[in-house]
Amino acid sequence: MYRTIIIEDEYHLREALSILLEMVAPEKIQVIGYAENTEEAVRIIDRLKPDLVFMDIMLQRGTGFDVLQQISYKEFQLIFTTAYEEHAIRAFKFNALDYLLKPIDTEELQEAIGRLPESQPAASLQTQIQELSAGYNKMPDRIILPTQEAMHVVKVDQIVRCETSGSYTTFMLVDGKKIIVSKPLKHYEEILVLPHFMRIHQSHLINLQYVLSYSREGIVQMQDKTSIPISRANKEAFFKQMKPS
Repeated sequence: MYRTIIIEDEYHLREALSILLEMVAPEKIQVIGYAENTEEAVRIIDRLKPDLVFMDIMLQRGTGFDVLQQISYKEFQLIFTTAYEEHAIRAFKFNALDYLLKPIDTEELQEAIGRLPESQPAASLQTQIQELSAGYNKMPDRIILPTQEAMHVVKVDQIVRCETSGSYTTFMLVDGKKIIVSKPLKHYEEILVLPHFMRIHQSHLINLQYVLSYSREGIVQMQDKTSIPISRANKEAFFKQMKPS
């Protein structure tokens, strides 16, 4: 059972989320408190020491980021609730922090709860908070890749390519290291974008900086000595992108 706090400055949204949680996860979620502004949020998190916090971004007298910087207790799971535009959402994805778009969809809430692990190391959340705060107004140059063993902080320019297999994605890095995460390639396609990254095949997203050569037939040779086919639908866009300006 996750002892849960809802941080939301609009009463009807607090109530709606509480009702949804009771509907979709009555045996997994127990709401133990609410807060509507930053001061209340800091006090209740440090006092009740929850297992899970749903955090709105825009609060009375501050933001959710202000709360995260001021709390002492950080050993909890964090799910943002936000109505933010796409560039802010991409920042959350970079840092492996879960989020729900308002109005909250029941199915998406169920999926978010299903992704909750058994425990959240304090150092892990602290790293994510620092990364997100640093990249709040700009696209971060690092991405956090969560695995069962650890939270891997990877420089984006060290990613050679990504390859998908079902709901898993394997990241191949410059140093030969491979990191496998349990998210589909589509998730990272929305993060790793042009001008440096491009999805050239249903199963492959590549860093164009590490292309050694490519043929008219549509075979790309990468720096890690792999040969990757370009799908017919992506050939024209790839050739155009690689054309010298």
